[in-house]
Amino acid sequence: MNNLFTELENQNKQIPLAELLRPKTLEDFLGQSNVVSSNSPILNLLKTNRLFSMIFWGTPGCGKTTLARLIATKTSANFIEISAVTSGVKDIKDAVESAKEALRAGTKTILFIDEIHRYSKTQQDALLPHLENGTLFLIGSTTENPSFQVVPALLSRVQVVRLNSIDDESMDKIIKKGFAYLAKNYLPMDCETGAIDFIINLARGDARYALNVVENAYFASDLKDGRRNLTVKIIEEICQKRNIRYSQQEHYDCASAFQKSLRGSDPDAAIYYLAKMIAAGEDPRFIARRLITCSAEDVGNADPNALNVALNAYKAVELLGLPEGRIPLAQAVIYVARAPKSNETVMAIDQALNDINSGKDFPPPMYLRDAHYKDAKNYGFGIGYVYSHDAPDLEQQFLPDELVGRKYTKTIPSE
Repeated sequence: MNNLFTELENQNKQIPLAELLRPKTLEDFLGQSNVVSSNSPILNLLKTNRLFSMIFWGTPGCGKTTLARLIATKTSANFIEISAVTSGVKDIKDAVESAKEALRAGTKTILFIDEIHRYSKTQQDALLPHLENGTLFLIGSTTENPSFQVVPALLSRVQVVRLNSIDDESMDKIIKKGFAYLAKNYLPMDCETGAIDFIINLARGDARYALNVVENAYFASDLKDGRRNLTVKIIEEICQKRNIRYSQQEHYDCASAFQKSLRGSDPDAAIYYLAKMIAAGEDPRFIARRLITCSAEDVGNADPNALNVALNAYKAVELLGLPEGRIPLAQAVIYVARAPKSNETVMAIDQALNDINSGKDFPPPMYLRDAHYKDAKNYGFGIGYVYSHDAPDLEQQFLPDELVGRKYTKTIPSE
């Protein structure tokens, strides 16, 4: 009965075009020439039927799952596919038992875990002994940097393979293949010049997204004389918003580029990264905090007003929210980027902290110590201190004796 229900379910499924057009061989796999080129290390290993555990790290729609399946096919391996979103330690144990059975029949097993970065430390640790003793081979996929999301013990047992976003030339082939499939299996079509380039620009290297656009645009297009008529306008109406790549790694990368652009006095680049972060849904308070840090660290006392501008931008964002908050943020970004720069502040405090942390942790001179209480003078505290306002020209020693002459700040030239 279960088989009957399963068969009925499969008959009634509307399988997405992206799934229908998954490559069946490594030769048909597009967009990762650095990984599967004719003489790449991975392909050479596969030709010898050698397997090894790996994690594919790349943007959505770059072919991580497809490549894992093709590797299993190429090596005739038992392929078990689970998702870290819906699975746990029990599923890992079941996969191990299946792998042991396959080994008895002379077959290796690949356990593919999609979104492996979502596994907890305990779940990741559950994989370790089975990779160590060769019971199975792991292929994980993640859109996040494994260095942040995968435990060190697991990282030491796998090879991280960086997959690039699909290049424009490969995307062009993938999109044309999608339209050809639809035209062959449904109705012929006419495609407006520029429509394919428009989809490439929208998809930003995400083949799955591109094929979803292809499929939806095809069936939403005008029908005339038994032919589909696809236009850029139809694609625009369906998509409405551009697909913006913004993983956790890109969160850090954009924030880094933003602050470095501010430091480098490039307001145009800083505004671009501000826009990218806003468009991707970044918390505007996070952006404002970065701006505050830069105004103190990189502008500092070369223009003390930069810190006030950044602080006010933070308050304005909290008051207004988005989209209005983008305006005071942009105003502050341009101001901080154009301001003169001095890193004296951060260098001074860091040098002083380094001295203290390296053992130069000395008490203040006796005459500078707190002397406001009754017995202070009995200990010699405060004796000999001269109130600076009473004798502004008197030079006194304020640093500990051991650090006399130590300079943390720059000397301001006298006028």
